[in-house]
Amino acid sequence: MSNKRYSQLYRNFTKKILNKIVTPQVLGTTAELEYRIAQSSEKTKFCYVLQDASLSNIALIDQQTQSRGLPSVYAPLIIAEHQEDDSILVLHEKNPQHSAYHYSAKLIRLIETLKQHPEHDVVFVPVTVLWGRSPEYEDSWFKALFADAWSTPNKLKQILNISLYSRDNYIEFHKAISLRQLITQATLQQPHLSPAHFIEKHLEHNFNQYKEAILGPDLSDRRNLIHTLMKTEAVQQAIRKESIEQKVSMVEAEKRAKNYLTEIVSDFSYSTLRFAELALTKLWTQLYDGIEVHHFDTVRELAKDYEIVYTPCHRSHIDYLLLSYVIFNRGLMVPHIAAGINLNLPIVGQLMRGGGAYFIRRTFSGNELYTSVFKEYLHSLLSRNTPLEYFIEGGRSRTGLLLPPKKGMLSMTIQSHLRGATKPIAFIPTYFGYEKLIEGTSYLNELNGKPKEAESLWGILNSARKIEKVFGKVYVNFGEPVFLDDVLVANQAHNVKLNINDELPSSVIHTVDHTAHAILENINKAVVINPIALISLILLNVDQHALTQDELLRRIEQYRYLLKQLCYDPRMIITELNPQEIIEYALKLKQVQHFKEDDIERIRVAESQKILLSYFSNNILHCFILPACVALIVQQFNEQNLVLSRAELMQKMQAIYPYLKQEFFLAWAPQDLAQEIEKIVAYFIQQNWMTETNQQLLPNLITQHEFYALAELAKPSLNNFVLIQGLLLHYSQHIPLNLKVLEKMAKTVLQRAADSAQFKSGYYFDSATLKSFVSSLDQQGILQHNATHIILDDTFRTKMSECFAWYNPEIQELLTASSEFSEKELKNFEQIKK
Repeated sequence: MSNKRYSQLYRNFTKKILNKIVTPQVLGTTAELEYRIAQSSEKTKFCYVLQDASLSNIALIDQQTQSRGLPSVYAPLIIAEHQEDDSILVLHEKNPQHSAYHYSAKLIRLIETLKQHPEHDVVFVPVTVLWGRSPEYEDSWFKALFADAWSTPNKLKQILNISLYSRDNYIEFHKAISLRQLITQATLQQPHLSPAHFIEKHLEHNFNQYKEAILGPDLSDRRNLIHTLMKTEAVQQAIRKESIEQKVSMVEAEKRAKNYLTEIVSDFSYSTLRFAELALTKLWTQLYDGIEVHHFDTVRELAKDYEIVYTPCHRSHIDYLLLSYVIFNRGLMVPHIAAGINLNLPIVGQLMRGGGAYFIRRTFSGNELYTSVFKEYLHSLLSRNTPLEYFIEGGRSRTGLLLPPKKGMLSMTIQSHLRGATKPIAFIPTYFGYEKLIEGTSYLNELNGKPKEAESLWGILNSARKIEKVFGKVYVNFGEPVFLDDVLVANQAHNVKLNINDELPSSVIHTVDHTAHAILENINKAVVINPIALISLILLNVDQHALTQDELLRRIEQYRYLLKQLCYDPRMIITELNPQEIIEYALKLKQVQHFKEDDIERIRVAESQKILLSYFSNNILHCFILPACVALIVQQFNEQNLVLSRAELMQKMQAIYPYLKQEFFLAWAPQDLAQEIEKIVAYFIQQNWMTETNQQLLPNLITQHEFYALAELAKPSLNNFVLIQGLLLHYSQHIPLNLKVLEKMAKTVLQRAADSAQFKSGYYFDSATLKSFVSSLDQQGILQHNATHIILDDTFRTKMSECFAWYNPEIQELLTASSEFSEKELKNFEQIKK
């Protein structure tokens, strides 16, 4: 029997065996490769590239190429008169005569052939095959010996890999690259060396980066890491300072530092990840109808070249589990997660630590030793290119709107980057969308004034037990990355070098601010318009929170069309369900219900769900807020018999836009606002919701009801703005105001006004609304504030009149009347400040 025939029989036998015992998971998609192959000419050939020689790995790759209609690994590679027996290139193929690795003979032949035939090309397709996904450190020594990490597999290891990890096998086809382009790069960059040298180094570097993205960096065990961190100069200096300033012995100061590290440092374990993956797969199946993930390919492309920092919004405790599950399930290493120390609970805390969580105190204020220890740990993670995750809002939103950013972790990340020794950083804003929240009842209690409950294992389990197990879908959408280097350059901070305890210069402070807002804006750009959010937004802003089925069907279609025509961002995802399916879906989840009134069948928000549904409505409100504000201004001018021109509309919108942008983290820069307003006006006229006669904008009487319903969406924000500026004008000269006092006063006013028909949407005022508005006023220089005082500028009254004088006189009068406080009440407010 010829060698060729023997090899073919051996391959077929291997493939049959592997087909029965191995279940490979292909990471990512081959759609781009399939398209490139379909579009290529006959003179372009494709060749798969493996890092290490392995007959079983090659057989597995061939199985996947056949199932996807890709060229076979075993197909001859023919270039003009030159022919190779197969279409696979192995970088680490040992020379039979020597133990050392050498340049691949096949690679050299391909390079020489392309030099002789400039009209031809070979496209390399790098492929990674992994057995298990354990990083270098693993708590089970036996599995650690054989799980893929950073070593080259031998025959014994490969046999044991197949035995141990037959259900834990991963294959990823990476981005294809032209060999001719690589030869050109080699000639330009290293003209005195063989192109094979440059090409092998380039491919080797890429393979190592692919591997790091999937496996994560090499990890030492927790005890050794703590020991290493304790010996660093930064921590030793902090210990000496603690000893001197706190008048304690060096031994005591060292003990404190070690206790802090023990409290903070994660205890990453691959076995915990595998356990969590199996457990969470079952949990998601039981609780949810599915997890929809969008735009993950963006992350996959960046993971090779960037230090990835996931910066999601924070809706629920489920967020911690959800993001890690999605990332791991799609073939990248899970990030190390900054978790609040309140979650370091028995059992739960240890599981989270094993999954990569490190615990952080809510405040570092006044504890220099803790600050230094934590900064050094964070720097160690970044220096090893460990993917990170933290919530840019700090805590969970109780209203569904994004919270103002908490910049502590972000600031320390940027400071660490400026110390050096890290890859370029890409922040990944990530949007979570839920249709029911596991913490729904506790959120409801907090919004009704009950104090926040301390976290406990029992509390988490009890929340899960109480809620009906019909949670709908969960949505994860990865937003447009924020590249730190770009922000550093924009703020002229790219050449700054910092040490651990250096004060941040103004250019870096501006970088932190701009990065934080860019992340939040990009989270909102990645919004998912799910069925529950859309139907909630519509019903909560109409009388009695109810519409007939025909009215509701029409309104859903109108709003879906508006979202498509006035697209907030290309990454926005709109539910594919049609209006009838959306209603049926909401009924199934018991978020809305049928009821009959005056023999008319209507659909309304379920009584028990009103406040919770406002949360989901607020998740998507930013997509509608500009059109709603335009509609509101047109409505108010019409009802007050005032003439509204386009120029006047533009002036009013530009006046209030800074406050809207700050509250909703809107996508448009101030200089782009005019263009967006023009698009909105054109859309309203095209939809016959508005007319323009003699340069006057008017609502269309025929569609006025629907137009005014859209305007209702903007009223809660305008009410809040008018209320806060009114309290500032009225009381800033009478009592010393700060944010705490102002928040209490505002909530008191809204409780008094709550029964008015003007407040039918039932929104809640919280501290985030207040902080964003006051922050905007401060940024514009019309007030100054700190922890104890708010001081108004002389132009404050005039500026506020320009912004809000046009707004509903009835509401303004109601808020003014509800803002009259007795002397006793004012004294009580002053006590809050103290």
